[in-house]
Amino acid sequence: MTIKPNPNFPADDFYAALLEAHKGLSDTQSHALNARLVLIFANEIGDLERLNEILNKASPEA
Repeated sequence: MTIKPNPNFPADDFYAALLEAHKGLSDTQSHALNARLVLIFANEIGDLERLNEILNKASPEA
């Protein structure tokens, strides 16, 4: 499997919505939101091999 180089959705719109979701949150609340999002997105993907590939791609060493 490979990471798709181009998004399948309007990335700018998603990024704007993500920033809006974090607006006014403390650092702790923002981290908690990100943790919930990661778990929800992982559940939506539902493929451990794919999730591991994404984790490797997103790691700082990548």
